Amino acid sequence: MSSASGWLGALSRERARPAQLREWPHAWWLAVGTVCFGAFMGQLDASIVTLTYRPLRAEFHASLAGVQWVSLSYLLALTALLIPVGRLADIHGRKLTYLYGFMVFTATSAVCGVAPSLGVLISSRVVQAVGAAMLQANSVALVATSAPPHRMRAALGIQAGAQATGLALGPTVGGLLVSTLGWRWVFGINIPVGVLGVVAGIYLLPRTRRRAPTAALDRSGLLLLATATTSLLLGISVASGLSLPGWVALALLGISAAAAVGFILHQRRAAAPLVQLALLRTRAVTVGLLGALCGYLVLFGPLVLIPVVLTDGGFSELHAGLVLTALPAGFALAAVGAERLLPRSWTDRTRATLGAAVSIVVLAGLLTAPPTTDWLVTLLALLGVALGTFTPANNTLVMGAIPAQSAATGGGLVNMTRSLGTALGVALVTLALSLGSGHHILDGLRTAVLVLAAAAALTLLSARLSVP
Repeated sequence: MSSASGWLGALSRERARPAQLREWPHAWWLAVGTVCFGAFMGQLDASIVTLTYRPLRAEFHASLAGVQWVSLSYLLALTALLIPVGRLADIHGRKLTYLYGFMVFTATSAVCGVAPSLGVLISSRVVQAVGAAMLQANSVALVATSAPPHRMRAALGIQAGAQATGLALGPTVGGLLVSTLGWRWVFGINIPVGVLGVVAGIYLLPRTRRRAPTAALDRSGLLLLATATTSLLLGISVASGLSLPGWVALALLGISAAAAVGFILHQRRAAAPLVQLALLRTRAVTVGLLGALCGYLVLFGPLVLIPVVLTDGGFSELHAGLVLTALPAGFALAAVGAERLLPRSWTDRTRATLGAAVSIVVLAGLLTAPPTTDWLVTLLALLGVALGTFTPANNTLVMGAIPAQSAATGGGLVNMTRSLGTALGVALVTLALSLGSGHHILDGLRTAVLVLAAAAALTLLSARLSVP
């Protein structure tokens, strides 16, 4: 065997854990802890990047519509890749895919941190999203296959806690880094966490015991899905002030609609479709996915809105980050504590309805409350609590309506829908700020809050239409 083939063989095989570790009864806790590195870093990155918008606009002389693609390019690639990457991991090995995902994410974080232009930064974010998809598509599966059946709920709860911690710390960490060291360190912070995660994964994650049979990847479906989502958000971005003619926005929206129709028609006849359309014929699944999309739109919209409004109003990125932390912190507390605090007799439909209704009330309060940071912190915390109550209940309604044999596909649908909702939150808030920004920055704030309130109304509608 040549040295080249030997290296290739080593790189394509999953390394076994040390024998003593495999035989230790509590080794699964170490595997779960390793997965938490990726869960933490992925959510930290999701909530930290919006704090860089003002310095990016200044350094690269770009508009808000342009710099938003630092977030949108990442979210679009992630949305398109979650399902196909999950399938490839089932075939080639979840540990191997997870580790290479960490390596790609960490390496491209370094590239983002030294990017000489906005174009290079956006391109690097696309590659970074490839690594993130390799992480996110495998995290739940790695936890589920590592933990004993009777401890799986506890293990998944720990992973959810790591995600919530990353989401909650993102704004504060991002604001601190931008205000002291500069925006490039927002990406640099991923590097030490990534290196630690790769080393831990090599030694602590179990190998894949059961692999799925090789199946053809629906490349046509993937291309149509990517075209539909990218054209939609690019069209919204052009309307937000991107330096392209106005007719381009209409053309992009037309392309998006045509690609979406083509995707649905293709999925009906594809041998191995990305999305099983039969699942969408169940009302609870359809309205639940609508709720997931709108819920994440409402959650991530303020991550763009608040930093832009506060920093344009003269506040520092650190101040904006501290204020914004109230939203994901409230979400994390509710997601973890609602199970214990709310009456056990309440159904998931009741909990989802309560969370959606409170979010509408809070957004109405944002329209009428005095523009002080104290009120803003209070209302953002309440909005986070409302969404943290709605989201787990809504996800349970969706997954409960999906047959057990299609659970992995259903989970992919939820993740894909949440990612698209996050991207729409970024794009629509940017559009609202562009349309509403008149003589005062608060004009843009009110317009954006109205958009978020409309999305919150759809979450309430989805909860009421779900099967009790």
